[in-house]
Amino acid sequence: MTTATMTAKLTTAFRGTLWWVRSVMGDLDYQRYVEHTRRHHTDSPVISEREFWRRRHAAADANPGARCC
Repeated sequence: MTTATMTAKLTTAFRGTLWWVRSVMGDLDYQRYVEHTRRHHTDSPVISEREFWRRRHAAADANPGARCC
């Protein structure tokens, strides 16, 4: 296996791992919200990222559900 091939495989693995971690941590949630709103709710305004997270945390506090803490 050449160095270039190994580097390409490692880069692909790293990017996939980074995507997975960001997904689990919720880093991509705002991006998904924007895409969904633009695609399915064209007449609704897209709220700012700051407002998105404020509402999300407020909802989590109001409805704790099953979480560890």
